[in-house]
Amino acid sequence: MESDQLAEEQRTAGAGQAPEESARAHRARVWGGAPRKLWDASMDGTVGARLRELADWTAGTPHADDQVDTYGDTVVERLERRVAAELGLPAAAFFPTGTMAQQVALRCWAGRTGNQVVALHPLAHPEVHENQAFGRVSGLRTTHPTDEPRLPTADEVRGHPEPFGTLMLELPLRDAGFVLPTWDELVDVVDAARERDAVVHFDGARLWDCPTHFGRSLPEIAGLADSVYVSFYKSLGGLSGAVLAGPEELVEEARLWRHRYGGQVFQQYPAALSALRGLDTELPRLPSYVEHARVVAAALREAFEEAGLGWSRVHPEVPHTHQFQVWLPYGADALTAAALSLTEDTGTVLFRRWFPAPAGGPPGVAATEVTITAPGLEWTAEDVKEAVRDFLRRL
Repeated sequence: MESDQLAEEQRTAGAGQAPEESARAHRARVWGGAPRKLWDASMDGTVGARLRELADWTAGTPHADDQVDTYGDTVVERLERRVAAELGLPAAAFFPTGTMAQQVALRCWAGRTGNQVVALHPLAHPEVHENQAFGRVSGLRTTHPTDEPRLPTADEVRGHPEPFGTLMLELPLRDAGFVLPTWDELVDVVDAARERDAVVHFDGARLWDCPTHFGRSLPEIAGLADSVYVSFYKSLGGLSGAVLAGPEELVEEARLWRHRYGGQVFQQYPAALSALRGLDTELPRLPSYVEHARVVAAALREAFEEAGLGWSRVHPEVPHTHQFQVWLPYGADALTAAALSLTEDTGTVLFRRWFPAPAGGPPGVAATEVTITAPGLEWTAEDVKEAVRDFLRRL
């Protein structure tokens, strides 16, 4: 099935388009256009449809009469004030990317603490997905209090042998399965860092997802840290962009470094408007997505058990956010082909792309990420099980 699918994708590829590019484009069209899915992905849809959706939403808001921004005024400033208020922090600055926002934040903190070392998890985004940007661009160095697939404990932070100026905590830790500590564990870790005279920065790309697990409000969570970064396209469905929030003096310095890093973009109103739309429409729904993710995860586990799979894993068993991992004992290509075939034949998206298990995982196992957004709320547990049975028949 997989080789036949790839051959078809190659046959229908546009002139000059590489086979993998063609395959990726085909998957995006199939999954993005499917009538039944667990989540809307950021790459779903067409340019025209996405722009119309944003324009239609904007027309019904006071933002429609705003002047377009110039170097971060008007609607961008409105977004910055909104995020600062949502997080309960004094100030916020909009950045085109989270990579830039966090480099700037940690560079500023290094100057204040006099220590260039950042303690973080080896699976944190800067270590895995940013091509050594901390060291190559910002002159920072990293150290790891733990390599367990979870956030560090207070004892690990307190007992880490190397001095560090900043402790960076990714909430949730995406590459470990979107995992979070308990609230008491998080408080203890922050206290341990402060005992070492270190500042605490939250990589909160998905911080919006955390209140349900912690049983605390966004201001209570953000208030533990000295600074916080949040993303707009990870959970809120925005086009792009991020905000760095924290004390006034830190944010003012960050604005200078944003310009130096090339982040003083002439106009950003589409990204800012899409972020405001996410805050209005998606943020209030996130608790329901988290709750339903737990229903879907339980149904997946039961379906795998009923199918008699020798080994499978839904991680965490009870999701901490509206996203979680699924691991199955098949090759990634075969699982991706089965997921694509299911959608092509039935119009249903259960899973999307699969990848080989991360380093240290069992051999012959692949993993994928499952997300629940508005479309997934319509799925019952039996709907999930039926889709699993249809999916497994294609392997």
